Order: sequence, then structure tokens, then C-alpha cells
Amino acid sequence: EEIVLPRKKTWDKLAVLQTLASTVNRDPTAAHYMFHDDPFLMPRNAANSRLFLLSKESGRNAAKYIIKQFPQYFDKTFAEPNVPCLMPETLTPQIEGVSEEALKERIHLRRVKDSVSLFDQLIQAGTPVSLETTNSLLDLLCFYGDGESTPEEEKEDLEEPGENASEQKAPKRQFQRDSQSFGSRWRENNSAERIFKIMPERNAHSYCTMIRGMVKHGASTKAYDMYIDLLNERHKADVHTFNALITAVPYLKERFLERWELAKVFLNHMAQQKVQPNLLTFNALLKTLRRCGGVGRSLSLLVIKEMEALDIEPSLATYDHLISIFYRGVDLLPSGIISEVLDDVEKRSFTPQDPDDANFFATAMQVCCDLKDIRLAYRLNKAMEKGDNWKFLDMVRLNAYWSKFFSLLCMMEQIDVVLKWYKEMSPSLFYPTPKNILDLLQALDAANHLEAIPSVWEDMKQLGFNRKQDLLEELLSLMSRDQHPDEIQLAFAKCAEDIKAAHEQTGREQAPLEWTGHALGHVAVLFSRAGRTQDAWNMMQRFQQINRIPTDQVMDEFLNCAKQTNCPDEAIKLVKLAVSLGLPSSQRLKSRMEKEFELSEKQKKTLESIKSDSNSSDSDSDSDSD
Repeated sequence: EEIVLPRKKTWDKLAVLQTLASTVNRDPTAAHYMFHDDPFLMPRNAANSRLFLLSKESGRNAAKYIIKQFPQYFDKTFAEPNVPCLMPETLTPQIEGVSEEALKERIHLRRVKDSVSLFDQLIQAGTPVSLETTNSLLDLLCFYGDGESTPEEEKEDLEEPGENASEQKAPKRQFQRDSQSFGSRWRENNSAERIFKIMPERNAHSYCTMIRGMVKHGASTKAYDMYIDLLNERHKADVHTFNALITAVPYLKERFLERWELAKVFLNHMAQQKVQPNLLTFNALLKTLRRCGGVGRSLSLLVIKEMEALDIEPSLATYDHLISIFYRGVDLLPSGIISEVLDDVEKRSFTPQDPDDANFFATAMQVCCDLKDIRLAYRLNKAMEKGDNWKFLDMVRLNAYWSKFFSLLCMMEQIDVVLKWYKEMSPSLFYPTPKNILDLLQALDAANHLEAIPSVWEDMKQLGFNRKQDLLEELLSLMSRDQHPDEIQLAFAKCAEDIKAAHEQTGREQAPLEWTGHALGHVAVLFSRAGRTQDAWNMMQRFQQINRIPTDQVMDEFLNCAKQTNCPDEAIKLVKLAVSLGLPSSQRLKSRMEKEFELSEKQKKTLESIKSDSNSSDSDSDSDSD
């Protein structure tokens, strides 16, 4: 076979950078590349990472605002040589006066309020505005929602609780809540509606723009009415308008079957108007079927078959909607559907085609956790790392994805594998949540690998979890449950000392941690087993201060410590404490002291006096009863 060498090879613009990047491995001890390489600016946990990312974005927005509001201060360029494509774009209108050209320029610069004001001036002056320019203004207004919407408001998810949920009550309440939340986003008689009404002529583009804008900003009922007007005017909608209408179906109908019937109406209209559906059409249909309970589950596979018949290749959003339809709620199905989905995903490297593409990997990993299927999780992770698929995970989704994966590892894998993944993932890929740490501690307990707890405690301090009460209780319980070799006991005592310091630490913005009886007992036991008699006694004294009762195990461990360190005075203090608290074990502790300790005459007298005090108190109680 003859080999033909090409005369010219066209390289990608990033080919050199990609080649260099392939020679460098990820540093598992470093923070994500999005953060500044500075110890003070590296996040410690997931909350900090989100805060730092929002801070960076806020800084960019502030810079854009300053440049937009004060362009006169940014008109000088000092670059040599001056490369125009690398310079900031001109944001200041160059055309003065009231004219259609000036209006086009402001629309191009996306100045919403200036464009509306200039359009009104043209109308008042009697200057006709072309249909094309007016449609461009409608495009701008419908995209930005008249410039007065609040982009921070996010659309609530209109998902029903499950297949067997009541179609009469729950969807209705959800429907009403969403309608109210959308009311503030598309104002009545806003600039877009006003300009649309005064247009001397309207074409299909005008109607389609209004419909898409109304759906985007929550006015689904108005969008449907506008679509009816479009049909009455004998115009045809484009594929993007039908996609928007199909997405709005759950907000137009309450019952599951009614939603599917309305979606079919739109699909039939597409066929009648000879509008070819695209990938986003089927994704919108599957997104609607997610909100149709059991109806969606029975029809979703038919939608996939129709895509195959039209030779439309699914995107990650298609698979995300599909697995959300089949794996929602408590009654999980077997792993057949998601396994088939992964068969397709593993073969491809995806490119963004739908805004919902980014949700697939986190959703699929959640399904793997619900199914407790570690093999599926490994397959999904391999598919995520293929090609550029990892780019679909931003910092927030990345943390959610790895957090679920790590919880599944702790539940299903051997402890050596869990620790290997833990060292490779944290903190370069994700920041463990308190639940992840709890899962890790339980995995260490199940594998009888408790000697790794001190290193986990160091990570907890780094992550800022040293004041999480439930984690501290679990950590202390595991360390104090069994006796370990001296080296491990010393390390456990060091952890107990840090936990004691965390309880005593009080900052201006920190509420003090309250000691519980269990926590006090665990710390006292850990100090006792490490031979730190004085520290253990300090903890014993706190029982009386917070009105808690130590367990017999705590008392015995302290007595053993006092015996090993030859501290009979501390043992006598323990007996006094037991008597003052009225513990039944006080007599047994006295007997142990008499048998196991070498006491001086003075210490014997002190012990006898404690005994006589207790006897006298008993006799007093007997006389009172008589």
C-alpha cells in the first residue's frame, strides 16, 4: 500500500500548548489552576472555593463596569506593536444625533435603555424605522428582558416528586409558585410589548422573537397566546421558537397527559410547517418528559428512537434527561439504562451543544451512588477523562462529582484503594465535605485501619472542620473505643489535645463549642491511655463543672493511668470526685486503690476519711428515712 505524505499540515492554533500540557502531570497537592498560586488565596474547603471564584468574577464585572461607565479614561494604548484584535473593543457610541444608524450602533453595543430611548425619539420625530432594525431592537429587549429583570433569580425546577405523586395537588402548587416567581421577570406592557404593538408591520421574526423572550423570562402563558396570534397571521415559526414552546409546556399544563398532548401539538405543527427538528428540539422534549412522571418514562425511549431515525446524534444533555427520567425517586430501576448510556458516552469526546450538557456527569455519578455500583462509577469517570469531556465540569460541578464518587468509594472499595484516591483527589480536584470525611472515618473503622486517623485529623484542620461537632464526636469515639499500641495512643492523645484546644478557642466571630459528656469522656480516656495523668484529671474536673456524669470506663481508665504513672494523689482525687457525684462505683474505686496502690500513712488516712464521710452520709440518709 502506497503512503501519500501531505504537502501541507494544518495545525490547530493550540497545538503547541496542548503538546506542552501533555508533558506535565497534575500535582495532587496543589489547588485548582483557577485559583491564585498564593497560600493566602488558596481555598481551604468547598465554601471557600466558591467564594473565591465568585470574588474573581465579581472583580471582572467591576472592571467591565468601570470601563463601560468611564470610557474616556481608557482611550490610550501603549502596546508596541499595537495589535487591534488584542485591544479592548470600543464601547462608546461614535454616531451622534437621532438617526437609524445611531440606533443600529447602540443595538450592536447592547445598550438597552439607550436603544429604547433613541427609538422613542425617532418615533416621536416621525422618522420611520425599518422592520429589520426594529426586529434587532426586539431581539435585544427579549434577550435582556427589558434591561430591568433580576438575573440573580433562577428558575425553580418544576419536577414532580415522583411517578405516583398526586397529579391533582402537588403539580398545581408547584405550577402556581412558578407562575408567581416569573411574574416579576416579564413586566406587563414592558418596552418589548410596547414596541411590538406600535410596529406598523410585523413578520414571522417579530413574533418568534417575542415568543422566545417571553419563554426565557417566564411569561409562558403570554408566549402561547403570541404563538396563536402568529398562526392567525399565517406566519410560520422557526425551530428555535418551537424549542422554546416545548420547554414551556410544563408551565402551561398541570396534568402529565395534558403536557404530552400539548407537546405533540407543537410537534405536529412543526411537521405541517415543514420545520426540521434539531438536537435542541429533542432535548427540550425530553426535558418536558422529565416533568411528566410515568408518562415520560414510557415515552422517552421512543424519542431516542426518533432521533436515531433522523440521524441526530445525542448530546450529553440528552443522556442527562434520559437518566433523570428513569432514575428519579426512591424506586430505582436496575442499571440497564445507564449502562447503555455509558456504552455510547465511552465511545465519544463531546463538544458543548446544549446548556444542560454540563449537568450530565454529576447527575450520572449521583445515579451510580444511588445504585451503589462502583463499576459504573469507574466507567463514568473514565468517560469523563476522555478527550475534552472534563471541560463540562466547572468548579462547583467538579466538587459535587468527585464528592459523590468518593462517598461511593468509601462505601464499596478496599481501604487501600480509598486512601489512594483520597491522596490523588484532594485538594487538586475537590475539597472533601463533612460527609466525605465521615464516610472516610467509617471506611477506616470497617477496615480496622484506625492508625490513619491522625492524618485525617490534620486534613480536617486544614479544611476548617475542626469545629464540626458531629465529626469530632465520631473521631473521638473511634480513637477511644479500643486500646492500641503506645505509639498510636500518643498520636491519638495529640489529636485529643487539638480537639480540647478547639473547644477552648473563642474568637470574635466564633461561638464557643460546648462540651458534651461523651466528648469529655473520650478525651479523658485518650489522655489516660497516653499516660498524661494531669491532662486527664483536668478533663475529669470538667464533668462536675458542666453537670455531667463520667462512665465507669472513664473512671477505670483514669485509675489505670494513675497506677501506671504512680500518682496515688490523683487517684484519691478521683475517689473524691466519684463520692461527690454520688456514683455507685465509688466504693469499687476505693477497694481498687487499697489493693493496687502503695499508699503512705497520710494517703491511707485521707482515703479512710473519704470512706467515713460517705458512711456518715449513708447513715444520715438512713436516719432521715426512719
